[in-house]
Amino acid sequence: MNIFRLSGDMSHLLAIIILLLKMWKTRSCAGISGKSQILFALVFLSRYIDLLFSFISIYNTVMKLFFITSSLFTVYLMYFKFKATYDSNHDTFRAEFLVVPVGGLAFLVNHEFIPTEILWTFSIYLESVAILPQLFMVSKTGEAETITSHYLFALGLYRALYLLNWIYRFYFEGFFDLIAVVAGCVQTILYCDFFYLYITKVLKGKKISLPA
Repeated sequence: MNIFRLSGDMSHLLAIIILLLKMWKTRSCAGISGKSQILFALVFLSRYIDLLFSFISIYNTVMKLFFITSSLFTVYLMYFKFKATYDSNHDTFRAEFLVVPVGGLAFLVNHEFIPTEILWTFSIYLESVAILPQLFMVSKTGEAETITSHYLFALGLYRALYLLNWIYRFYFEGFFDLIAVVAGCVQTILYCDFFYLYITKVLKGKKISLPA
């Protein structure tokens, strides 16, 4: 554990809390992509299957359980409790175009050809592109609510901090995971345009507008 990983975890935690509070307080999931949330739930379920047979630390276990339960709870809110507010007309990204290629890539490029390692690799690849349905939805609607922008920024910051974590671990621990680093770079790049708009607009009290 180092300051970059801890900060990344806290940013990830903050992103999920912002999203859940937004949905619960407004009793609405307007502007949120259900497809992205399903993909994130799939990411956590496939990555943290090691909870069934491995224990690292209390912190590690609590965080994994939180990410799994919160992602499933978010999906429940969107597709059941607040279903009437879900904007399916704009959430039209073909998620299967992400899941199928990522699944195939996980079988072909992994550290070890065993079920747990393939699932972990699948989760890493999928997380790098899981936000695409949300960004696509924002581009279709033309803008994002301020609170949704805060959620996306915190989510992107989490990944950027994890890149710094990997740099730190490479220089001070000699650890380097090519799969995680490449996927993390792809994910951070997807957020770059959003970061710029967030800093130049949201922090000045304006809504983010993305080109359709």
